[in-house]
Parts: sequence; C-alpha cells; structure tokens
Amino acid sequence: MIDVRQARAILLRQVRELPAEVVPLSGAVGRFLSADVQATDAFPRFDMSAVDGYAVGAGPGPWRRIGAVAAGEVLSRPVGTDECVRIFTGAQVPAGAVAVVMQERSTQNEGLISVSGEAPRPGAHIRRTAEGHRVGDLLLRRGDRLDPAAIGLLASSGIRSVHVALRPRVAVIRTGGEFITAGRPTEGRIHSSNEVMLEAALREAGAALSAPPIAVDDDADRLGAALRRARADADLVLTTGGASVGEHDLLRPVLERLGATIRFHGVRQKPGKPMLFATLDGTPVVGLPGNPRAVLVLFTVYLHSVLRALQGARDAGPDEDLLPLAAPLERKGERDEFRAARVRGGRVELLPDAGSHLLSGLVGGTVLCHLDAAQTRLDAGERVRVIRPLP
Repeated sequence: MIDVRQARAILLRQVRELPAEVVPLSGAVGRFLSADVQATDAFPRFDMSAVDGYAVGAGPGPWRRIGAVAAGEVLSRPVGTDECVRIFTGAQVPAGAVAVVMQERSTQNEGLISVSGEAPRPGAHIRRTAEGHRVGDLLLRRGDRLDPAAIGLLASSGIRSVHVALRPRVAVIRTGGEFITAGRPTEGRIHSSNEVMLEAALREAGAALSAPPIAVDDDADRLGAALRRARADADLVLTTGGASVGEHDLLRPVLERLGATIRFHGVRQKPGKPMLFATLDGTPVVGLPGNPRAVLVLFTVYLHSVLRALQGARDAGPDEDLLPLAAPLERKGERDEFRAARVRGGRVELLPDAGSHLLSGLVGGTVLCHLDAAQTRLDAGERVRVIRPLP
C-alpha cells in the first residue's frame, strides 16, 4: 500500500496532454492554452483620455475651445498651444494636447477654459499608447487557464480565437446491484448518487461525459464489457464501487483479465483506502470506492489534478495552504486523513468527523484539511494543510 504523495505522483506520470483545437475566444472560458499567446495589437492603441474633461495644449491657460472628441472619433487637426477640445473617457487624445483637465476642475467663460488650482502636469489623465502591452508581447503562456480576465486581456489585443487543449472525455461506470432501478423491488436497496454527483463534478471541472453513465451489477462479464466500451471513447474512466477485496469486488480481477496494468491498489488514506489506478490500453482507469463521501473527497484530492494535467495545465494542483488550526486535535494517525473544515478568520475549524457515506458535511463552503498520518496530536495554532481545488 502506498501513501498519498506516491499515489498523486503515479497518477500524474501516466497522464498525457490532450491534442489542441482552435476555438473562438468567446467560448474559451475555463479552457487551457496549448500555445503561448502574443499580442497582435497594442493596448491602448493610441493615447486615450482617462476622464471626461478637456484636452489642453502646452500653454498655461486659459485655452480656447476648438471642438469636441467623443470615444471613437478623431480630431481633424492638432491642438495649438493655447487651444483645447472637449474630450470624453476613451477618446483619442489629439496631437498637440499635453494633458487632460477633469471637467470638475474646469470653468468655461466665453469659449475659454480655465483650470482651478494647480496647472495640469504633462500627461495628466492620459492613458499612453501600449502602456498595457505592445505588439509581440507575451500575454499568456501555454498551460494557462482562460478565466474571464484572461479572455478580456486577449480580446483587448484583437485576438478572436485561441489554441486550447480538448476537453477531457470521461466515462463513468457505477457498479453494484444494491440500487433502486425501475422494475425492481425497492426493499433493501438505496438511491444511487455517485454517478449523478460525478457527472456534476466533471462538468464543474470543465470535462465532458463521453456517454451517459453506465450502471453495472456485480457481474464480471458485464463489467468487462462496460470497461471496454468506456475505454474506447474516453480519455479517462472512473468507476465507483467494487474496488476493495471482497467477494463482490470485481474491478481488479476484471481489469487484469482485460490485460490492464495495475499501477496501484490501496492508499494509506481516510476515506478511500481501496482506491485503485490502472491503465487499460493506455487509458487511465481510476477505481473509486462506493461510498459517496469518499468518491467526492478523492475527486477533489486527485481527479481535479488529473483533469487539469490532461489539458496541459502549468499548475495541476491541488492548491494547498498552510493555515493554523482553531482547536487542538487528537487522532489515531494510522493513515493520512482528509477532514471537512471551514476557514474562519484565517483559522481552520474541523467539522465533526463523518462516515464515508455521508455527504452533508461537504455541502457549501467547506475545504479539505489534509492531516498526515504522523500528525496524531495537534495544538491550537499549529499549521495544517488545507486543499482548495484549483478551478
């Protein structure tokens, strides 16, 4: 059995970045760049007024008003030393103008504009050409995620399409015969949540289902057929249930029968000790436990990173902070443990320990506190790792 650090490393070593496609910038939010992006135009493209007011010549004033310039317009001639123009935010500053006077500081009398207080300093309220970026400047790097700010940055340079990694196609297989399905008795059975929860988590993480989730009873032949079908059209296969070593836990023997390479089976962690990772004809297969809380915890700890790595992210994550613990803690410490917590006032408040089947403690504003196996006694104020999955 391996530890969490080893499991992460083995998983990420087997991940291969997906090919690229070109998509419109307007539809690229959440995607990862497959190539560096350089500016194709300067920003701003010209000297631009930062306020509504008057663009004034180099003289001490007052200045004679000779016209007006709105955003998108260009004055037909330069501004003389003792001249000015009415100008609005975002408009091009005319040649000859050395500063912009805010309208709140200006007075007008018979076509002459004066300024109250100190004379405007050269360059006042002017956004200079290319002060944001110049043509050819590196705007974003390969592996950067395109959030709304990044989209806006590229658009400001006139870029309208980008090379991004394909969205990962993920197949989900739910195993077990204990679930309520149409046409079967409900006595002794439960509602299934894992495949619905995983579909939601995958969509939130920017991945796409390769097909509707597959439900398989504890039957080796049907599980084998489901794995072959899933692998054929997916970049990653996730299974829930059947990953332990009981009589009904068929995942490992079926994978071995199909010729898969078992990379690891069993991780010293709570929850999720039976976690399995294999590659089937080069496709990663992650076997998650059947308990819903364990499924969601392991998705946060491992699969966010796998999905980001598939898309070539420069930082696969997860993002771990070191924050002080709000209250003392004693635990057995046989395995690394992932506990639900909240961060208040910069301190980590652990939520009551819950069974691996209970999801309520993970709802709304929680983070995961990663406690190492060696951390058996912790005083208030000692720093612990907190996992905030990167988007």
